[in-house]
Amino acid sequence: MKKLSILAVCGAGLGSSFACEMSIEAALKDLGVEADLSHCDISSATSSRADIIMTGENFRSQFQHYTISANIIYLKRLVDKNEIKTKLTPVLQEMGHLAI
Repeated sequence: MKKLSILAVCGAGLGSSFACEMSIEAALKDLGVEADLSHCDISSATSSRADIIMTGENFRSQFQHYTISANIIYLKRLVDKNEIKTKLTPVLQEMGHLAI
């Protein structure tokens, strides 16, 4: 199985997406899942090849304008490790990266 790729996305691709990436890393560690993590802005995310994109709920309407093959997970708080784990777990299970 290829290594999972997760992308944290914010408007500018700077502070909040990097903070989200760090929270995703902590959540994955708790779950025992390894993945390649990175962060970027919305424009760059639309052409990425990530398996999962994690972004703020406030960007939902912008992502709906694009055809993206990645699973997109919308977060209310980008740095909430518990929210990330709660929303990421079923996606990881469905993709076969986490045992049910």
